[in-house]
Amino acid sequence: MSKVKVGVIGLGNMGKSHAQQLAKGLIKGAELTAVCGRKEQMNWLNGNLTNKVQFFKDEESLFNDSGIDAVIIATPHYSHPELAKKAFRKGKHVLLEKPAGVYTKNVIEMNEIASRSGKVFAIMNNQRTNPLFQKLCHLIQLGELGEIKRTNWTITDWYRSQSYYDSNEWRGTWGGEGGGVLLNQAAHQIDLLLWTTGLIPKRVHAFCHTGKYHAIEVEDDVTAYIEYENGATGVIIASTGEAPGTNRFEIAGELGKIVIEGDSLTFYRLKESERVFNVANTAGFETPQYIKNEVSVSGDYLGHKGIIQNWIDAILFNTPLIAPGEEGLKALELINAIYLSSWENQTITFPIDQDIYLNKLQERITRSTFQN
Repeated sequence: MSKVKVGVIGLGNMGKSHAQQLAKGLIKGAELTAVCGRKEQMNWLNGNLTNKVQFFKDEESLFNDSGIDAVIIATPHYSHPELAKKAFRKGKHVLLEKPAGVYTKNVIEMNEIASRSGKVFAIMNNQRTNPLFQKLCHLIQLGELGEIKRTNWTITDWYRSQSYYDSNEWRGTWGGEGGGVLLNQAAHQIDLLLWTTGLIPKRVHAFCHTGKYHAIEVEDDVTAYIEYENGATGVIIASTGEAPGTNRFEIAGELGKIVIEGDSLTFYRLKESERVFNVANTAGFETPQYIKNEVSVSGDYLGHKGIIQNWIDAILFNTPLIAPGEEGLKALELINAIYLSSWENQTITFPIDQDIYLNKLQERITRSTFQN
């Protein structure tokens, strides 16, 4: 195969963006040959893509009649796993918009089908292409922080006004989106937290405030406390109702602390391990000495384009994936656990009970103002 024939399902904001990048030839080794959307979206197709791009009104026709090798799925959250499963069964490579789904039960099934298909499966965790987080991941993998002791991520720069939620009837609803700031916005940071640190959540206790700052059904303010398997602890704070917002990630380890805020990565590197200092020091009020380094980070943030190109390269050249699709489950399970902890007002232990979560979610879908 010299060129991958790609289709796009879903012509909302992200689907249109992906389709245009492909149509403009910005992705080497790929050709946009088909899209799938609602009938009324054909006008957009005619004005923005060439007449060589086929239009399909349903995914079955797309899979059966378009001749595509691969598909980008950019539809509403609930449909992600089902469409991906159909694509794998039809022998197509898949790039899935985040999140992997709304609940873990069908995402696990999707991952199993993906594994059996032998096709390339990626997820649009585009912030993994940010050189800041790639550098952080590298430093941690090299052991520069030693054993991680604590993580703290404040994510309140995803501000949204009421007009954002009012722009479509499915926004801010359990029936339409399946979650709020955690599933829609901070899912990026939750993926980065788990990816860069390699930490595995063990328990979580969380408080999700529903419609605290907006007239919506879902959460717009969250504080979650996490315990990890290695004994480290962490806090996630997320909101769409604060301004000016903060995006600050702190990771403390035995050998120092790393802080990412804005476009900077600062390493407070201890001159000796805190654990060694703790035992050897004889002066009660003395603290470990450190050197503050502003770490140089090079490279461009490639974003969505970078993930699409990497996916195409994996299909053509077996290039390792930046964001393997199966890893979407990790962030989703933590998000589901945070929701369940808040709903039950208790500490949730991993792995979560998939059936209990789905039943609790279904109760909220049944009461939702948006019904599919």
